[in-house]
Amino acid sequence: MRTYLLTQITKFLYVSISILTVFGFLVFIGATPAIAENLSGDILKQAPTEITISLGNAAGELKFEPNYLEFQAGKRYNLRLTNPSPVKHYFTSKDFADGIWTQKVEAGNVEIKGAIHELELKPGAEAEWVFIPIKSGKYGLRCTIAGHSEAGMKGDIVIKS
Repeated sequence: MRTYLLTQITKFLYVSISILTVFGFLVFIGATPAIAENLSGDILKQAPTEITISLGNAAGELKFEPNYLEFQAGKRYNLRLTNPSPVKHYFTSKDFADGIWTQKVEAGNVEIKGAIHELELKPGAEAEWVFIPIKSGKYGLRCTIAGHSEAGMKGDIVIKS
């Protein structure tokens, strides 16, 4: 009985600390109370809107397809990243990453949680980035490999309120 009670208390504390951490983060970045309220419950239960972006293509062209992404603050998304090209590419948008709450990034058999600012996709790689946009704005997207951005591997990400 005592072990069961300790287990229940531990679970309660873990959930409480997790919710307080999310609220603290939202206050820190200036999220609206409505978004903060949604994150604490229902929004994490809804199926994410899935969007696929290709980093380059099989012909070796240096571009993001599409190169314009638009998200709505307070909604849950699953950004599927693929690299069909013969070379590695980076999905880099630090300011965008700072304006979202990342639930997880999954690639291969690895799930990563926490702050993410850049993803490297090797040839043939795929990854999923599940997140909720928090802070509206327009953010630049680019591949940070020398010459890729200059050759056209750049784009824009917009988060609307």
